[in-house]
Amino acid sequence: MKRSLLLLCFASLVGCAANKLVPGAERVELVNESPDKARCKYVGEIVGSQGNWFTGDITSNENLVIGARNELRNKAHQLGANLVYIQDMKNTNAYGSLGTTNTTAVGKAYRCKT
Repeated sequence: MKRSLLLLCFASLVGCAANKLVPGAERVELVNESPDKARCKYVGEIVGSQGNWFTGDITSNENLVIGARNELRNKAHQLGANLVYIQDMKNTNAYGSLGTTNTTAVGKAYRCKT
């Protein structure tokens, strides 16, 4: 019983923090306009998300947004991209929740010449 309670407390604390950036992902730029196709090569569509029905209510809205954006940067970095054109960003609420429980961002990853 103590072990289950300790695990539940730990899971709750982990849910509060935004997803972390992997080294190098901080250099990935997020933009709201489609990049210049002459200097940027499309490398793939990516989705970033933070929160769920369990952790969403105990995670701040700010950390939900930052976590989703950080996951976009991490996935873009894994693809070798240095720019993400964010196409859509949505907040959702789980049934019976106190507010936003998940933020999801969809984007297109590009490798652009600097």
